[in-house]
Amino acid sequence: MPGPSVPRSPFPSRVGVPLIDRRSLLKGFAGVAGLAAAAPLLAACGGGSGSGGSSSNVVTLGSNGSDPVPKKAYQAVMNAFQKSSGLNVKMNIVDHQAFQQNINSYLQGTPDDVFMWFAGYRMQFFANKGLLHPIDDVWQNIGGNFTDAVKNLSKNPTDGHYYFVPIYEYPWGVYYRKSLFAEKGYQIPSTFDELITLCGKMQTDGITPFMQGFGGGESWMLLGTFDYLNMRTNGYQFHIDLMHGKNSWTDPKVKAVMDNWKRMLPFYQPGASGRKWEDSVSALINKTAGMCVIGMFVGQGFTNKADYDDLDFFAFPEVDPQWGTGAVEAPMDGFLVSKNPKNLDGATKLMEFLGTAQAEDAYLAIDASNVAVNNKADTSGYNALEKKAVEFIAQAKDLSQFGDRDSDPGFMQNVVEPAFAQFVQSPTSSDSLLSQIQSQKSQYFQS
Repeated sequence: MPGPSVPRSPFPSRVGVPLIDRRSLLKGFAGVAGLAAAAPLLAACGGGSGSGGSSSNVVTLGSNGSDPVPKKAYQAVMNAFQKSSGLNVKMNIVDHQAFQQNINSYLQGTPDDVFMWFAGYRMQFFANKGLLHPIDDVWQNIGGNFTDAVKNLSKNPTDGHYYFVPIYEYPWGVYYRKSLFAEKGYQIPSTFDELITLCGKMQTDGITPFMQGFGGGESWMLLGTFDYLNMRTNGYQFHIDLMHGKNSWTDPKVKAVMDNWKRMLPFYQPGASGRKWEDSVSALINKTAGMCVIGMFVGQGFTNKADYDDLDFFAFPEVDPQWGTGAVEAPMDGFLVSKNPKNLDGATKLMEFLGTAQAEDAYLAIDASNVAVNNKADTSGYNALEKKAVEFIAQAKDLSQFGDRDSDPGFMQNVVEPAFAQFVQSPTSSDSLLSQIQSQKSQYFQS
């Protein structure tokens, strides 16, 4: 039976939606790209797909949507597919972190026909290992539902084939309180110089310009600022090549990024290294801090609707006019087909359905902590912030997926993040830290 229709919550405290530490979702990625040995949990899940997937009426799905709300939302999507297609979906639901930790052994064993994963480098890695089935035929039917930027993230540049169908995304930007800017007469900065000038005004007014908590194992928060500074200073392609291990971390272009970052550091919230991002959200809420470079999930901390309605964001400002602000950080989740699905025809039909507005609408009706990536999805029930997020992403020239999704996650977590955390606390060490990152890169990327 189809799942119940659940109204979208008016603001993302999302009654019934737990506040999930993003690092708890990401830390399991470490070692995936290094083909580390994995525990049998996920492989056993995939192994169960053989008997179920052998039926032409059954499609098996490996799901990392184990938390209550996404689990319910994905079930609603599968119910809608089953109703429209007459096919049955057997969902093998595995703990989110365990799914990430065991993905390699899962794909090299007997995986499900379709499974959940991530766009960009995370998808490309397994495509290049020959562990995915191309879905160019699917994209011939669904291509009109997505922007060129989304299409690029769904395709493997190495072989030119499509492998990924997205279900949702969420943007990173510079988040702030509209009423604070109005009260103080602050203007939205369009250039990096204007941003630094605004920081000075805030500091004069007794307001901490940037709330950037990254303590408690959450140094991943710093990747968002670096990503934007690099894309604004050197362009999207240089940034992606750096993330993929193709460029040197000691390149003068990277040093220029760190120099720009140094200009921001005097305006960070004191003691940021001792706070988690959730702990620091209160500084935005009570207006003791003016801005934060963060994802849309920041709204989860705004439990008062009036405060949430006052939340807004702007694009990270331009550094070099050559690159402007066309690149947007918008992590995207979705689906892939395993190399040898037991039911290829059923898997193809499921992937085509997942690329429809109907599928996105079914999911987002229940899990409203993300926004639609399908340009035909129903956004009539979106609040103002969600509508702006959709438009912001749709207008992007290029989409990045976030540091530890655009690169080897082990490299980011074990090498880059600790270096960035040290840099924020000791900016004079930037050159030596970049050399340190470069010296360890070969452990994660082949030359």
